Amino acid sequence: MKEDVAQRAALSKPGLLTQLAFGIGGAAGGMKNNGFEYVLLLFYSQIIGLPAVWVATALAIALVFDAVSDPAVGYWSDNLRTRFGRRHPLMYAAILPVALGYFFIWNPPAEASNTVLFAWLLTFVIFVRLSFTLYEVPSIALSAELSSDYDTRTTLIAYRTFFGWFAGLTLQIILFAVLLQATEADRSGFSYLPGWNAYGLVAACAIMATMAITALGTHHRIPHLPAPPPKRERKLSDMFAEIWETLSNPSFRMLFLSTMVGFFAGGLSAALNQYINGFFWGFTNEQIAGLTLPVYLSAGLALAIAPIAGRVFGKKIAAIVIGILAFTIAPAPVIARQFGLLPANGTEELYVIIVAVTVIDVALIISYQILAISMVTDIVEESELNTGRRSEGLLFSGLSFIRKLAQGVGVVMASFILAVAAITPQTLPDQVSEASLRALGWGYALALLSLWTLMLVCICFYRISRDDHKDNLAKLAART
Repeated sequence: MKEDVAQRAALSKPGLLTQLAFGIGGAAGGMKNNGFEYVLLLFYSQIIGLPAVWVATALAIALVFDAVSDPAVGYWSDNLRTRFGRRHPLMYAAILPVALGYFFIWNPPAEASNTVLFAWLLTFVIFVRLSFTLYEVPSIALSAELSSDYDTRTTLIAYRTFFGWFAGLTLQIILFAVLLQATEADRSGFSYLPGWNAYGLVAACAIMATMAITALGTHHRIPHLPAPPPKRERKLSDMFAEIWETLSNPSFRMLFLSTMVGFFAGGLSAALNQYINGFFWGFTNEQIAGLTLPVYLSAGLALAIAPIAGRVFGKKIAAIVIGILAFTIAPAPVIARQFGLLPANGTEELYVIIVAVTVIDVALIISYQILAISMVTDIVEESELNTGRRSEGLLFSGLSFIRKLAQGVGVVMASFILAVAAITPQTLPDQVSEASLRALGWGYALALLSLWTLMLVCICFYRISRDDHKDNLAKLAART
């Protein structure tokens, strides 16, 4: 029996190319999320002229569909029976719809009324999210299926997170440094509509390519992935009972809450990112693009930091320590500016300080994200012991949903802060008063500190250690 278990473990261990193919799948999510979180509010509110509250409302309505689609796709993915396995048929089916929908989001009809723009945004946000769920939930579920090793799973998530940040950053640099062109009326280049339209095309093609790479690059592992449960007659009430039983795992509940609050903070930070850079710090497009470049170093550092920290300290302790460091550093420059402790806007000294803080802080934030997501993979075996079912798709559907929830809630919170700061649609950076900038800074910093503190409190109640994971694997092997 022990030899049989060891043989299956060896067969399921992914090689480097398979790990990279899995990791590249994160690029699709990175590019999609980068657009939705960092520039969607800016594009539709400041460029197109749709009020920020309307944008937030469209994202909030889409959450109603997400609340149903994410667990449904997760459950479907766990129980799907095809000759191509449980995950890959759904991944292949999502590729083209996601790309088409994402293109249309950034190419709304010209001279349209606010009502038409709102309907356009709502329709394609729902379409893209539903389509991407078909890819993201089965795809990320592979992280718990490709390997059962405690540390290898962290490495898989590290690759996926790295490529997500790398691709998102690259696309953002292309947008601000290449596609958006300054004019006499707008030196920032934010209002150059053809650049935004081209961004939609470039992003759609890149998303489609990276989704295909992951699906094709992991296809050969299908025979070694866990099989779906045996066919059984189930009523609708039985399905809901199974979903509830799986998601009621104590460690999952606390990790779900922690990740949800963390994503709220990330969504808020992303939605206000361009306002902080372009309005609060007064950076130009070239400086924003330059500020983005060092974050490549952050992603590379996180690729090394997270697996090492998880191996040395265990995922939970490493996540808490890194989180405290990261979330203290992040709002520090904004708070320091409020007390006059930083050089004035437009100075080289200020720019160097922000670049240095960004590199360190983003590396720590990415490391935290890697560890937190990797912690979900270790819930799979504990859940299987309790329920008798492997439910990777259902567990990761929770992360998929709260990621989208964060985009909506982040924009809602950001729109509220912008309203308090009296920064209205189509206002350019040099038209904002000093009082508005101070209100923007305080709203941004205090909201982030509050959310991140609550996030770290929740993660303290996660209870699966390295030894617990080994014990779960041993019990499953004995049961087999």
